[in-house]
Amino acid sequence: MSVQFAILVREKRGYMFDTTPYEQKMNSALTHFEDDLKKVRTGRAHPAMLESVQVEMYGTKMPLNQAANITAPESQQLLVTPFDPSNIVAVVTAIRDDQSLGFNPSDDGRVVRVPVPALTEERRKQLVKQTSEKVEEARIALRNIRQDALKDAKAKKQAKELSEDDEKRVGKEIDKLMSDMQLKIDEAFKSKEKDILTI
Repeated sequence: MSVQFAILVREKRGYMFDTTPYEQKMNSALTHFEDDLKKVRTGRAHPAMLESVQVEMYGTKMPLNQAANITAPESQQLLVTPFDPSNIVAVVTAIRDDQSLGFNPSDDGRVVRVPVPALTEERRKQLVKQTSEKVEEARIALRNIRQDALKDAKAKKQAKELSEDDEKRVGKEIDKLMSDMQLKIDEAFKSKEKDILTI
């Protein structure tokens, strides 16, 4: 009997366990981790550094990247060009007021220049430590999703909706997903660590 046929039989009996929702949750956790990493400052200017900035415009707050074009023409400078030049003061204020960035922007009436100061060795070490904490948070999120999947599979087995073999198969599938995600997290961390420590 082919594997595909066996799966179809189990589906017809209602014994199938769908791992897709758990895979989606793991992918969401990974995406959240990668987004967090983008916000960690490295020694080089990168447009993603300003992603967290919210600008007060037309009576509402909006993300800076929806109000301006952000580029990094040099390794130590960001250039912000508001789509509407009349909002330049609001853009400068929003960047300056974001304490987590510590940037001191200036403008010439058309564009905003944001100097990105070089990181000290001590600051680089702090950023690596911060990043490793984000790695641990992502791993905890993955472990929680894995535990939920295994708990749900066990409940289905106890309700006779899943055989013992199927429960083991689900466990192996979830463990494989987990190790794939952890590998991606480790690769992203190593890449970010290298960026932070490169002078």
